[in-house]
Amino acid sequence: MKFAILGVAGYIAPRHLKAIRETGNELVAAIDLNDSVGVLDQYFPDVKFYNDFDHFKKQHGPVDYISICVPNHLHFNFIKDSLNMGMNVVCEKPLVVYPDHLNKIEDLERNIGKTVNSILQLRLHPVFMRLKNTVGNEKHKITLEYITPRGPWYHESWKGCMGKSGGLAMNVGVHFFDALIWLFGSVQNVTIHYSSSTKIGGKLELERASVNWFLSIDKSDIPEATKSKGQSTHRLIVVDGQEVEFSEGFTNLHTASYQQILSGNGYRINDVRQSIELVYKLYENQRSKS
Repeated sequence: MKFAILGVAGYIAPRHLKAIRETGNELVAAIDLNDSVGVLDQYFPDVKFYNDFDHFKKQHGPVDYISICVPNHLHFNFIKDSLNMGMNVVCEKPLVVYPDHLNKIEDLERNIGKTVNSILQLRLHPVFMRLKNTVGNEKHKITLEYITPRGPWYHESWKGCMGKSGGLAMNVGVHFFDALIWLFGSVQNVTIHYSSSTKIGGKLELERASVNWFLSIDKSDIPEATKSKGQSTHRLIVVDGQEVEFSEGFTNLHTASYQQILSGNGYRINDVRQSIELVYKLYENQRSKS
């Protein structure tokens, strides 16, 4: 398959480049406003580079798949443009920031006959796959903690802007919410107990789980036990009092995602809908109370 990648200068792009190469496909076009794209030489040194999506459309034309790695608020319009060009889409999480955009994408998919696939890599993590096979129908008590420190740059970038990122819960938490919904059933209720520009926490009720959750980008929240292991990121899931270790196993999840997509088993609109609606509702409830 011939691929293009949009947003190749960004943090997540190398995982997509690696996945395209490891699945035996060819990258024929890379697009980014930023020209700091030397990473291409490690994966596809002869790829054609464009610094504007319109130039790509006019000078290159459609390919089999385009991988979208741009800031969250740009996903929707680039997904629409890519579908209208006749390309299948692979898009980083979150697929969109606003839930009403999902139906519009679904209509376009149906009319054009191309697919939009989201990266939901936690569903492919060995630990989560084992949990999927072991959790029963009884109600579980879950604790989720995810602390991934970010410096002052975060708040000056698009990630620190609610309208562009969808908020902290969307930007760093939506794939965890998706995994919990996948494991424990649909959303019954969600509440926020604490929220600031660097952390957010609350309670999530699912069909088969009651979840206390906490997300943070503040390094002071890293527990001493995590620091003593030399780890800079804290990931914790406790299921009915039993800690589930999943600090490892993330290196090849994008390649596994691409393998699923290329075999026709990618995660589509209905797979992402509940987690995106959850985060949007979470902030809507917060705004209505302020």
